[in-house]
Amino acid sequence: MPDDIITVENLVKKFGDLSAVNDISFRIGSGEIFGFLGPNGAGKTTTINILCTLLKPTSGRAIINGFDVTNQQSQVRQSIGLVFQDPSLDDRLSGLQNLRFHAMVYNVPASVREERIEFMLKMVELWDKRNNFVRTYSGGMKRRLELARGLLHYPKVLFLDEPTLGLDPQTRNHIWDYVLELRKREGTTIFLTTHYMDEAEKADRIAIIDHGRLVAMDTPEYLKNMVGKDIISVKTVDNEKAAEEIRQRYQTESRHDGGDLSFEVSNGDEFLPAFIKEFSTGIIGISLRRPTLEDVFLKLTGREIREEEVSNIFKATVREHSRRMRR
Repeated sequence: MPDDIITVENLVKKFGDLSAVNDISFRIGSGEIFGFLGPNGAGKTTTINILCTLLKPTSGRAIINGFDVTNQQSQVRQSIGLVFQDPSLDDRLSGLQNLRFHAMVYNVPASVREERIEFMLKMVELWDKRNNFVRTYSGGMKRRLELARGLLHYPKVLFLDEPTLGLDPQTRNHIWDYVLELRKREGTTIFLTTHYMDEAEKADRIAIIDHGRLVAMDTPEYLKNMVGKDIISVKTVDNEKAAEEIRQRYQTESRHDGGDLSFEVSNGDEFLPAFIKEFSTGIIGISLRRPTLEDVFLKLTGREIREEEVSNIFKATVREHSRRMRR
């Protein structure tokens, strides 16, 4: 692995008797895309707020770009960029004015300030709209401007919180084109939270946190292989009866998945024909698929990643981060 840009060692954060983060450790290599997944209340928000210098850990330590998040907060803040799901841009200013303000807050040298702003606006294809008020921008344009702003001071680590939430597929793809190009060109480390599993697949490694502890951390492919079994999804004329038949006949539990029942089997290609032939409850539709990251998440946490569960962890984070930078 490349040299570590983030090191977290035995990190603990307690609120009274509650351990929000409970002795977690991990390392992230320079230039790595690292996915950090977890349901609400799992400790994800607390961990990220510690890394962004907004909370002090109860014990343990975290190092970003060689700087301690507790004792060297200014250096850490200069080392990180933040892009989040809810806009914190000033709608009363133009795109250009927003970036100029951010450049001053982050002490981008005046000698290169305008050059960097032009480069970033051209990279996200907003140069022609630079003098337009942000309030006239579409949602996708605002997200691209957020990305340009987060990268303006050339951070070593970019925190992305749901970077494409609510965007159309084409705009989502464009955002990721910019991010991947940035990683390739600058070697920027990407710390990603998302509920889109196709985005999580882009990560080099994924960590899943639940109840304050890391329950898994590895490559997406390894995590899917860890689940192991194939997934049968079946829609029947009577799902309650079908669930009982699956339990009795195959000694396995099924779960309701929309209007279907899903259950795990070994050697799905061999199992499926026999199942269709012998299953007594009327089958309306059936499918076989390999495990996904959603299956991994469900197996490890007992919960699904849903849009309504996504925590808005960076809106206040970035505002507080910017306020502290102005001190």
